[in-house]
Formats: sequence, structure tokens, C-alpha cells
Amino acid sequence: MFAYSQNDYYCEQVPLADLAHQAGTPAYVYSSQAILQNYAAYTQAFGALPHTVCYAVKANSSLAILALLAKAGAGFDIVSGGELYRVLQAGGDPSKVVFSGVGKTAAEVEYALESGIHTFNCESEAELALLDAKAARLGKTAGFSIRVNPDVDAVTHPYISTGLSRHKFGIAIAGAAAVYERARQFRNLVAEGVSCHIGSQILDPSPILEAVDKVLALANTLRAQGHPIRHLDLGGGLGVAYHAGEKSPEIRAFVEMLSSRLQASGLTAMIEPGRSIVGPAGVLLTRVLYRKRNGDKEFLVVDAAMNDLIRPSLYRAHHEILPLRKNSLPLVTMDVVGPVCETGDFLARDRAMANAMPGDFLAVSTAGAYGFVLSSNYNSRPRAPEVLVEGATWRIIRQREQYQDLVRGETL
Repeated sequence: MFAYSQNDYYCEQVPLADLAHQAGTPAYVYSSQAILQNYAAYTQAFGALPHTVCYAVKANSSLAILALLAKAGAGFDIVSGGELYRVLQAGGDPSKVVFSGVGKTAAEVEYALESGIHTFNCESEAELALLDAKAARLGKTAGFSIRVNPDVDAVTHPYISTGLSRHKFGIAIAGAAAVYERARQFRNLVAEGVSCHIGSQILDPSPILEAVDKVLALANTLRAQGHPIRHLDLGGGLGVAYHAGEKSPEIRAFVEMLSSRLQASGLTAMIEPGRSIVGPAGVLLTRVLYRKRNGDKEFLVVDAAMNDLIRPSLYRAHHEILPLRKNSLPLVTMDVVGPVCETGDFLARDRAMANAMPGDFLAVSTAGAYGFVLSSNYNSRPRAPEVLVEGATWRIIRQREQYQDLVRGETL
């Protein structure tokens, strides 16, 4: 939904240079059409197979985006009580919510039980005991899945790989059946599913499919032992193209491969995509402040910084950077850096890119996932606004922070 028309860069039918002039920079901009199309690609590809697509809230938790997906029928994958609060505020259906995460607190578990969520993905036997105790106190029965660790290498950045035995997540698949068996002692729990998630930004689906085969075999074993397993939670992790010329895995083809494995099982498929729904649907707009040269090195100083988009600094992640208005000047190799007082504050290094001048606007592409949610007030910088484009119109869905917001809640 982002493309050039003539020399202007558009989101849907909105020229982004005009939006940048009116909304200011830095600013996050999202395409509602792209978000809905990516979500629909998942749910339509499952066809008649019973399924729930639970959007991973951690990728982008803006209320307007959650509301957009809730109206489309999405479920939600949460990893904190705060994310559950956001989902409920946005009109999400708690009966379509699955609570993941390795460190749920007692207060969060109680809040989720009181809210009537669908199920918990549990990651330790201690967590099962806590869930049972809280359910007993509230007079409820809690459905759970155990997140199993299949020891499959996701072949992704080490910080977002979660499926190997050395990672903090899940229970080793070899011992999972014994854990399910011991969980029979808990009178207020029902073993409704098996859960697995091996990592994020996976461009080759083969490791996911390998993990699915292992988890499906475990589910069949558990059902043969009398456990009432009704669903497989297969996690998320499908990647997106960040480099020009790189190709994202096709959502429909990936889901069809999953469906073919589950078709004869009688199990409901649950899947938790985040990045692949919102990542390509967002950009970060920024304005060039200065051009600077130190020896042989040239720098493009912009008004967006690592506090706005930390992925390049944290992961050495690549984002294409495009001018909102093309010019005919030759490309220049530069570092694109922000105002934060850190050498690690960069959006690109040694990048051959458009010959932009002070005052020009740029779009940092594929910034809809893990962009704003990871932003901060470092260097006492107010956080950027968020904008949602809907066809030829746009609206601010989060106001730009002001200086007074930086000290809200503080006392002298």
C-alpha cells in the first residue's frame, strides 16, 4: 500500500509529503488496508479447517489497530496484563485471547481469569500450580496449553530465536507428556491444547513446519493417553522483507502447508502472527536536519532517532529509507543518524541512498512492527505520533507527546 505515483510517495491515496507537513515528524504512519489484507490472507487460507488467528499484540499495540483487527474478527495473543487491558479497551473479545509469556505474575493471571480469556500458554510447572490456585479461588476452570520447546533452530537473529533447548522459553518436548500427566492433579485446570513458538522473522518456513510435525505427534500421544487436547497453538514468526529485492514468505502458501498437516487431526489450529500483519503496513516519517562530513564519512542527520526506532541499533536491522519526493540527483553513500547522544544512534550505515537535503522528508520502510512499541523517551525526547491512513483520509490515532508528558507522574 506504499508506492510512488509520479515522483511522490503515497500510502494508499495519501501523499506522504503532505501528511508529513501537516502531522510533523518524526511520525509513524500505518495503512489500514494493508493490515486488513494481511490478516485476511491468514484466515481465508485456513478455509474450512477450524482455526483462530490471534494477532500478536506485542508487534504493535496501538488501540486503533487492535480495534481494526477486532472488528475483522481477530483473536489476540498477549504477553502481559497491560496488553490484555489494551485489547479489552479496543473492543477485543476476551474469549479469543490467549495469554503467552514466561513470567506471568499472580495479579496478571487473576486479571485474565476474571476477564474470561480463552486459554493460557504455560511455560513451567510452577506456573500451572499458580494458575490452578487462582482458578480455585475464583471458582473457575482454566484451559491451558503447555508451551513445548521442540529444539528446532529458527535460523533468525539470536535475540528473537526461542525454540532451542538453551532458550528460556517452554518445556523440553521430550518431557512434556510427563508434565501433562502430573498436571492431572490440578482440579481447576483442563489441558485443552499444546503450544509451540520457535522465533520471529523467519523467512524459510521449514523450521516452523518441522516444529509443527513434532508438536502434532505429541498431541496425538496426549490424546491417546486421555488428555482432552482440542487445539494446537502454532505460534507466529513468519518474517517480512526488509531489504529491497528480498521476498516475504507468502502467507497463503504457508498457511496451506500448515493446514495440510492438521487436516486429518480433528484439532483446531491457533496461530499468532504479528510482524507479518503490521510490519509492511507501517513507515516512520522523518525530516533531514543537516548534512555533515567527517573526513571521508558523510552523515545525514534526521529528526528520528534510536528512541523512535531502536531496531537498527538493537538488532543491526535493515530498513529501506526512501525519499517522499524523488529527485534526479545521483545516489550518495551516507550514514543516516539521529539527534540522540550515542554513537549507536543510527538508522542506516554506509547506505547508498537518495541525495537528500535539509528539509527533505524520508520514509523508513517496514516499520509497522516493533517500531513504536519499542520507542522510549531517552534523551527526554517526546514520543512520535501514530497516524492511520484509510483510503484518501488519515487520522492521528496517538497524539505527539509534549514536554509536559515527559514529567507526568513525577514529583520534586
